[in-house]
Amino acid sequence: MPVIDPAKVPVKTGSIYPEPYAGMMKGRSSLRHWHLNEDEFVMVTEGECTLVQDAGETVMRPGDCAAFPAGSTDGHHFINRSDRVARFLVVGTKAPREVATYSDVDLRVEIEGGKARFTYRDGQDWTGPR
Repeated sequence: MPVIDPAKVPVKTGSIYPEPYAGMMKGRSSLRHWHLNEDEFVMVTEGECTLVQDAGETVMRPGDCAAFPAGSTDGHHFINRSDRVARFLVVGTKAPREVATYSDVDLRVEIEGGKARFTYRDGQDWTGPR
């Protein structure tokens, strides 16, 4: 595998969330979530992040890593509570079909063939917060 040139890696910003969540997460991380089919690995590369999970919070610093196996319903996300820039690397398995459930809001997303479909947790099409 060739060495990755950081200067050539595309920067991904923004969100696929529907409103109002897209606006709430602008410039931030993600809603607290868990994946049905994808394993996820995170490594903090700069600054300080707080990992929020069902059982509580853990402060993470450069070099600290966390792993979230597919199917574990322990929702997670990272928050920067400092006044400094924080960065982290996220690696996922990119399952052909994925379902992510958001722990703190009535929202889930089904992703297949590069298309996202948002629903409520009961599977009904999402039309906005209820």
